[in-house]
Amino acid sequence: MPNSEAPPRKVFLFSGHMVDATGRPEQRFPADKEPLAAKAIAGALDEIGAGPGDLAMCGGACGGDILFAEACLERGLRLELRIPFDIPTFLEKSVTFAGGNWGERFYRLISHAAATLLIMSDELGPTPADANPYEQDNMWQLESALAWGAERVYFICLWDGKGGDGPGGTRHMLGEVKSRSGNVCVLDTATIFREV
Repeated sequence: MPNSEAPPRKVFLFSGHMVDATGRPEQRFPADKEPLAAKAIAGALDEIGAGPGDLAMCGGACGGDILFAEACLERGLRLELRIPFDIPTFLEKSVTFAGGNWGERFYRLISHAAATLLIMSDELGPTPADANPYEQDNMWQLESALAWGAERVYFICLWDGKGGDGPGGTRHMLGEVKSRSGNVCVLDTATIFREV
């Protein structure tokens, strides 16, 4: 639910691919495509007019989430990182597996004065045994964004248009957003990553 701070002008919600693990059979987000993804995310935020007075929400995984979060902080937005596990588990499952400096960047984000880290189990209690934590995290983010009013929510996703590696991916979030809010921007990696 919204807190006591002033309502944001706009609420930016993000979902997108993580950087590929080494040896991933079918490449989806190769590490060398990071600059192209960052450029596309920044362009979408600028086109929609993101800036101070707005709120950004995302997960915090390596790749799209961290690029989005960094771009939002650069533009003066408040940031909420909502993760499905405690920090050590989340880092192992969703950040450091890709190598590089993603772990350092995650810690820089959560220590930023304009950022708030929210851990799902702390906020909602334990994940039910029959629930998928990634899907539950998606819904928690979406419902938290929509609590400010559907007309304020802008969903940006970095996506190849295909299914993910398991439940709770970008396709799931996109479907849920489309059923509730019309402000959707899909950044198609099949096009973006072809850029020279």
